[in-house]
Amino acid sequence: MTFFGSDIMPYVALIICGFLPSEIWRWLAVLVGRGLDETSELLTWVRAVATATLAAVVAKLAFFPAGALATVPTGWRVAALASGVVVFFVFRRSVLLGVVVGEAILVGSAWYLGLGPAR
Repeated sequence: MTFFGSDIMPYVALIICGFLPSEIWRWLAVLVGRGLDETSELLTWVRAVATATLAAVVAKLAFFPAGALATVPTGWRVAALASGVVVFFVFRRSVLLGVVVGEAILVGSAWYLGLGPAR
């Protein structure tokens, strides 16, 4: 068995084609961003664009889902999203806790409604 015909080759291809190209840009951003002022207008704009993009992705997932998420009723998806946002603000802007609570409500609602895998 050769290296190129082995079971590890897809993982090597993933590292070379997926991980390394983006990792180079991350390290370059760290080096360039080291000298930038965090309160500058440029970084404020970048932060606003990143936040808006994330909000758009979350809204798309909540209101126009695909795949298995589409089987969960809209009310439950919105309730999970709202709960996560409330927990985020109540617990000192804890992103981790907000995501965990929202995800728990979403998964719990799917389980409660019997939308999970067949048993």
